Amino acid sequence: MCISQNMKYYKYAIQAKDLNKTFNKKNFGMVHALTNFNIKIPKGSIYGLLGPNGAGKSTFINILGGLVKKDSGKVSICEIDTEINPKESRRKIGIVPQELNMDPFFTPLELLELQAGMYGVKNKDRKTNEILEKVGLLEQKNSYARNLSGGMRRRLLVAKALVHQPDVLILDEPTAGVDFEIRQNIWEYVSELKNNGTTICLTTHYLEEAEKLCDNIIIINKGKILKDDTKKNILNLIGKKTARFILESSKINIPDILSVYNPTLNNNILTLNYDKNINNIREIIEILNQHSIKFNEINTYESDLEDVFVELISK
Repeated sequence: MCISQNMKYYKYAIQAKDLNKTFNKKNFGMVHALTNFNIKIPKGSIYGLLGPNGAGKSTFINILGGLVKKDSGKVSICEIDTEINPKESRRKIGIVPQELNMDPFFTPLELLELQAGMYGVKNKDRKTNEILEKVGLLEQKNSYARNLSGGMRRRLLVAKALVHQPDVLILDEPTAGVDFEIRQNIWEYVSELKNNGTTICLTTHYLEEAEKLCDNIIIINKGKILKDDTKKNILNLIGKKTARFILESSKINIPDILSVYNPTLNNNILTLNYDKNINNIREIIEILNQHSIKFNEINTYESDLEDVFVELISK
């Protein structure tokens, strides 16, 4: 499912080279939305596009969808140049926008059938009921869109983007405003799409979402790329770890040698902070043993994607 019937071999699902876009905004003058923007999204991956509001994420997505015209540079989808062959490149991509833009007087079934007709999908090739079932809307297929909850409308947008079985799916804040259970369902479906060969480009402000789903992550700010790497490498950019020791007694003297770990003692909990790229927990345990500090339990915590994101953006 969701793999183009006439798919040819290609290495990158989306490529942008030296992409630039500026807007002339009233009271602000020329604003550089994208500056020498270069990206290569591998086929069959889930690629996270992260950044604060105004970073350039939506501009890039709108350029991919043909809604915004670039100033310069080259963009291709499935190795099809969007400028040379815009119609064919757009058939390769499905976009789920942030806004809940749908006709409230149509049913999910009608909306998907209408969308399929606009893409020229033949009746025998349509998978309307299958898609509605996958997004959990089969029972509501004949209900008017205006009667659907916010979470259901969000899932309906995902369904609409899939009717022509695109090779590439762009998800722009797909779980904004939905509860945790629905978010989990969407995560599962996105993973299933990826396993079936669909390339996913995801923008989200839920960094937990990006950390859970993405293979690669690009972090941008003010139209420029700050970091583009695998999720594993990005998470290792900050090696901060915290170790909490549950001590047998709170009546201890913290040795000076532990001062480099910024120690705090609260009742019988000793908290130490260290860089996993420099130190390891075994060294700390040896110091505690040498000073006869006994403990019953160890809990460790390490930096997550949010820590990396905040540090990169703040710099």
